[in-house]
Amino acid sequence: MTLGVRVMTSSMPLPRLLICLVIAIGLAAGAAIPAHAQITWTTYTTGSGLGSNYVLDVYAAGSTIYAATFGGGLSVSPNGGTNWTTYTTGSGLGSNTVRGVYAAGSTIYAATSGGLGVSTDSGAHWTNYTSASGLGNDYVLGVYAAGSTIYAATNGGGLSVSTNNGTSWTTYTTGSGLGNNIVYGVYAAGSTIYAATDGGGLSVSTNNGASWTNYTTGSGLGDNVVRNVYASAGTTYAATYGGGLSVSTNNGASWTNYTRGSGLGDNLVYDVYAAGSTIYAATYGGLSISANSGTSWVNYTTGSGLGNNVVWGVYAAGNTIYAATGGGGLSVGIQAVPEPSACAIALAGLACGGYSMWRRRKRA
Repeated sequence: MTLGVRVMTSSMPLPRLLICLVIAIGLAAGAAIPAHAQITWTTYTTGSGLGSNYVLDVYAAGSTIYAATFGGGLSVSPNGGTNWTTYTTGSGLGSNTVRGVYAAGSTIYAATSGGLGVSTDSGAHWTNYTSASGLGNDYVLGVYAAGSTIYAATNGGGLSVSTNNGTSWTTYTTGSGLGNNIVYGVYAAGSTIYAATDGGGLSVSTNNGASWTNYTTGSGLGDNVVRNVYASAGTTYAATYGGGLSVSTNNGASWTNYTRGSGLGDNLVYDVYAAGSTIYAATYGGLSISANSGTSWVNYTTGSGLGNNVVWGVYAAGNTIYAATGGGGLSVGIQAVPEPSACAIALAGLACGGYSMWRRRKRA
């Protein structure tokens, strides 16, 4: 069997074509199209089916949205916000106040004021882990999971970790090297664990909890109260209480602090998320977004379409941004970004047009 290959040719001479392509690539790299210039916000409230308008945390996977609410349980929408199901103590949760949420596949983790609720069947049934199960404290402020390992940030009981889906727990406290026993948030990547503590700075372990290093204002952090933490591609992001957003690109050796003076909505940062060069900071004065690794910021408020200026949690996936607001419900923003192919064609056209003008001028 013979496979025929059709070769596309261009009437443009090869050298000129190559020059145009080079110029187009250069223009594409240098001419930044504002990634968050146009964001259309939709806000979901109790009128939409949300358990409460006070949303403490948010997570999303595909078209499924998870909203952790204050007093209203955990609200879940499987279709991007069209319909909501709310899980409460009547469903098996430890408390109707859900401080944090995370999900992986059909497993949902809900950090509540009455324990850590885990459902392995998309919310149909719940198991509630408490101090009686081995948690450091019944009051769980944050949660993260990776595979069979669960990380529970507790209020006064340190950081509790289970490597067997909750069967048993190991708790790390100040006695283990943690900065403080009140842990607001937790994140992990491989053998590295990040714990956001109250007054003890950011505690980091690179060996699964065997030892800890605490980063504080003495290390360059904006504040010793860290409300949440995220890490990606060698960069650590610490949301601090009053000191802005602290970012380290060298594993904590040095920190850059972004504050109101940098363009942030407020120095009180509740949560942080990042994807590539884009950083999302949930602040007391709006949702602050930087599309260039912190060089400049755009702050979104009620004037932009947010439900409330107090943003307690943030998450983003693709061109969708989720903002958990204090009293204004859950705001979901869709950012309009030109198609890469359209941008490339336009830039190539400009480049080739410029090349033609250059040729004419040279001949003249």
